[in-house]
Amino acid sequence: MDEQGADTKSAFQAIRAIDYTVIFVRNMDAMRRFYETVLGFSLQRVLSSGWIEFRIGCNTLALAIPSRTASDHPVPVGGAALQLAFKVSAAEVDACAKELARKGIDLVLPPTDQSFGHRTLFFRDPDGNLLEVFADI
Repeated sequence: MDEQGADTKSAFQAIRAIDYTVIFVRNMDAMRRFYETVLGFSLQRVLSSGWIEFRIGCNTLALAIPSRTASDHPVPVGGAALQLAFKVSAAEVDACAKELARKGIDLVLPPTDQSFGHRTLFFRDPDGNLLEVFADI
């Protein structure tokens, strides 16, 4: 309780997980192809030509053209809007790197053991967002 006797606990402390993440895209066709074909994510549903969802574990990754609740414009070409990190086993980091190379995807940083206890791999999606595949080591 604070000095006025009110409970100071935030209602937001009830949040237990991020349910879905939305990427505002510049090129929906290229982004859908990348996440569906290159990364092999399972298509969950297509709500419209401006909203596509993929299922990743217990989360949803949505690709969207801003319109319904926000009129934001995607970040200009040459700037990443976000970084996503996907957790796998240590051996799978290397397997993902090999698969990306076979599919012609340039790596920003090849599989590397980091001093903070992760094995990481970095690359970009068609809109320039930074993607990481990592494992605890």
